[in-house]
Amino acid sequence: QVQLVESGGGLVQAGGSLRLSCAASGRTFSSYVMGWFRQAPGKEREFVATISRSGGSLVYVDYAGSVKGRFTISRDNAKNTVYLQMNSLKPEDTAVYYCAADMRSARTSSWPGSYDYWGQGTQVTVSS
Repeated sequence: QVQLVESGGGLVQAGGSLRLSCAASGRTFSSYVMGWFRQAPGKEREFVATISRSGGSLVYVDYAGSVKGRFTISRDNAKNTVYLQMNSLKPEDTAVYYCAADMRSARTSSWPGSYDYWGQGTQVTVSS
């Protein structure tokens, strides 16, 4: 079992910044592809960002077009934590944000069905 716990959500004005954290249990964190997804009321869960497992110096990342250039995903394997730095926030970024772990993908994954474990979510609200 892997437990994922998100934190760092809250209320922020448009144009502001927020940093989300996802803490994972266990000692195999470095072997998982990690991802961030979000879900607004009445909408399907959508891909936000993903980061590859880090076996060496190369780390691969991918972002949804709507957040590219504004959001940054990173990981600290020593702390079993993945982060999502969100800058230049917009009201349309308002959603519950979920952290997820993928045991099988080769590099990165934007498909929610590839993820094996999910956190409980943290609310992000951006006011205009």
